[in-house]
Amino acid sequence: MPTNVLEAIPPAILWGLVLGGIFTGIAATLFVVGERLFPSRVATSENTYSSERRRRGEIRTYLQAIDERYLEEWELEDAGETVAFYLPDRDVAVTFDAEAFVRLQAHTDTHLILAEHEMPGIHLADRLPFEVPPLEREHEYGTVTVEDRLKRAYEALGVSTTADAEAIREAYRERVKAVHPDHGGDEESFQRVQEAYATVREHAD
Repeated sequence: MPTNVLEAIPPAILWGLVLGGIFTGIAATLFVVGERLFPSRVATSENTYSSERRRRGEIRTYLQAIDERYLEEWELEDAGETVAFYLPDRDVAVTFDAEAFVRLQAHTDTHLILAEHEMPGIHLADRLPFEVPPLEREHEYGTVTVEDRLKRAYEALGVSTTADAEAIREAYRERVKAVHPDHGGDEESFQRVQEAYATVREHAD
């Protein structure tokens, strides 16, 4: 008769339990150390929220200035997605989400506008598919033309303005992988590349 419980356990099982405990301890220690050295990234930063709030305020002010009726956080029924602004008299939607912009293009006939990260609200006039009354175009960020935005978009993708559709798609795939938060990038750079690609697509012939 074994004098204690440990003597009743076969040596192989006993060593397995001991080694399992040791490896579990090592793994837990590595996890804690790794989390402290490389904290988990937050999906959206305060800067992203701040930027979107600013753009919302500017667009709201601009639409009021041109006396255009609008709805905020409106769901497009034919696409099942919500947009930041919807102009019911014009069937025009404004979104800040580059991924949603690309998805919506395939599921709705509504005229879509992507308000990029750097776009001042007053420059919404360049995108609206109808005549708007002229307003003073001075802004704290300066005047940015459609050509300027396109040039910046091509630069963000790292391609020339003469690149074909395939080269643009390939550049986008490479850039978006390089700046993805899961691969060491940051949310702001990731969003900027997405917006650049959506801008190039929006203005492509």
